[in-house]
Amino acid sequence: MSMLEAAHENDIELEGACEASLACSTCHVIVMDVEYYNKLDDPTDDENDMLDLAFGLCDTSRLGCQVIAKPELDGIRLALPGATRNFAVDGYKPKPH
Repeated sequence: MSMLEAAHENDIELEGACEASLACSTCHVIVMDVEYYNKLDDPTDDENDMLDLAFGLCDTSRLGCQVIAKPELDGIRLALPGATRNFAVDGYKPKPH
């Protein structure tokens, strides 16, 4: 399960406008501890391209759709940036998939 899927199942407002197809940056998350960030697989070129478009990008930024739960990530803490860059009309709030 990805962090995007987990967020949607737990009513956490993490958008995911492209339905995890690596075509947006609206599921941008910030890994709060470098120790956990270093346990993640390296981001692909496609993920890096989308992260370049993310609001509030930092050194431990990842896309929630690409962070997959696994035992060694137990205890990971993620933060959501204050905004996303989305081309949707103001006030539009997509439903989780």
